[in-house]
Amino acid sequence: MPYQKYWLMKSEPTSFSFEDLVRSKKSTNHWDGVRNYQARNYMREMRVGDKVLFYHSSCDEPGVVGLAEVMRTAYPDHTQFDPADVHYDPKATRDRPIWDMVDLRAIKPLRGPAGLDVLRKTKGLEKMVLLRRGSRLSVQPVSRKEWEIIVRLGG
Repeated sequence: MPYQKYWLMKSEPTSFSFEDLVRSKKSTNHWDGVRNYQARNYMREMRVGDKVLFYHSSCDEPGVVGLAEVMRTAYPDHTQFDPADVHYDPKATRDRPIWDMVDLRAIKPLRGPAGLDVLRKTKGLEKMVLLRRGSRLSVQPVSRKEWEIIVRLGG
C-alpha cells in the first residue's frame, strides 16, 4: 500500500458543512470550488484512502469537526465550466481544465470540535500549517502526528 497522507480541508458551514457531507449519498460528495493553485495542487497529490480533517471556517467557532477520507483522486471541477456558477472560470475549457476536485466520504464527526483556540494551545501542533500566520489555504497537508493529536482532542 502506498504511503498514506493526511490533510485538512476547510469549508464554511453555511456553504457546505460536515453534516452536509454525512447527509450526502453514501456520505460521499465532491469537493468543488477550490480556486487557489496551491490548494488545487495539494488535491492533485491526494490518493484514495488519504485521511482528511474536516474544518469549519468563517464561523463562530472555527475548528475541526469531523473526519473524512479521499474516495476519488483529482478530476476536473465541473463548476469551472458553468457561467451560472459562482466558481465559473472563463479561462477554463473542457479540453484544458484549470481546476480540480476530489471526492470525500465522511468517516465520523468528532465528539466535540477541536476549536482553533484549543489547537493553538496544544503541544505538538506548533508547526501545523493551519496555525502559521497568514495561512489561509482551504486545503493543506497535516502530519501523521498532528492528525493523531487532533483525533485525540476531538474524542
